[in-house]
Amino acid sequence: MLELALHILDIAENSVRAGAKTVFIDITEDRMKDRLSIGIRDDGVGMDDATLKKAMDPFYTSKKVRRVGLGLPLLKEAAIRAGGSFTIDSHEGAGTRVSVGFQLSHIDRQPLGDLTGAFMALIAGNAGVDFVCRHECEGHVFTLDTREIRSEIGDIPLNHVEVLKFIRQHIMEGLSGIGTEAKSAHHY
Repeated sequence: MLELALHILDIAENSVRAGAKTVFIDITEDRMKDRLSIGIRDDGVGMDDATLKKAMDPFYTSKKVRRVGLGLPLLKEAAIRAGGSFTIDSHEGAGTRVSVGFQLSHIDRQPLGDLTGAFMALIAGNAGVDFVCRHECEGHVFTLDTREIRSEIGDIPLNHVEVLKFIRQHIMEGLSGIGTEAKSAHHY
């Protein structure tokens, strides 16, 4: 994976497959501390110690469509390569938390990439799951909470084309408003 947005998408999709009803994604950019932090946590089924150990093995996957599970190992490698850190904590019945840190200015740090596209793919493809995406950049915060959107739109599904257009625009404006480039290759 060439950008961190794709790692976020992959890990959040793992959360959905693990039965999560809500996935929390936190991104913090702090130029003064030269740190980029990403946290993804869910309320899914969690993993026992044996499964957690296997999850870090690039040759293990619980998916039926591919034979290797490169998501977590690749993210860990990307963090370490960029002067960062990686932790994963999971307990059966209590969900999973992945925390990754990077040296923001490190030459080998992957770009954040298309966050708008990643968030849109998650929402459009998983209309029954809630996502709370919080991005902080230099003390400015943008939060997207699909639970709030659901309360405003009533019975209209989150993946309705007009709702997706609204969400996409909201994300782009929010990321731009905190000083983060809001790229999007996806048009809904």
